[in-house]
Amino acid sequence: MGVKGKLIASKEVKCGEHLIHDLFLTNSHHIPYISPSKINRIDINEGEIGKIGTIMNCRYNEDGQEKIVKYVIEAIDHHKNSISRKVIEGDLLEFYSSFTFVSSCQHQWATWTIEYEKKNEDTPEPLIFLGFILDMTKDIEAHLLKK
Repeated sequence: MGVKGKLIASKEVKCGEHLIHDLFLTNSHHIPYISPSKINRIDINEGEIGKIGTIMNCRYNEDGQEKIVKYVIEAIDHHKNSISRKVIEGDLLEFYSSFTFVSSCQHQWATWTIEYEKKNEDTPEPLIFLGFILDMTKDIEAHLLKK
């Protein structure tokens, strides 16, 4: 059994937590246009947008390399404006036996929680991925503030 870990990071957002949650939940296909240096493409593989059980595929740029992550939406909480996603395929699973990332937006704060299990003790913490999603959140906030 590998080493389990959890990372949590929050960013203050001035554009309204409901707008960010709605973008992630029902308009995620717009994110490549909002943050093109980070997200190349987001596709639905199975299911419906904004529904639990939907399987999505994302091509993204991390540390100068294109990566792929395929995930299933495990839970949606409209009161906490949160979405839980479990990675089922892709580059992250080369290093982690399990990987879940949750976005939540409340009281002018966007929070990301990553829970993971490393395949071995030498695997680094997923700090680069965490930085990537925080940078993407900054791009989304800037876009929403322009409107």
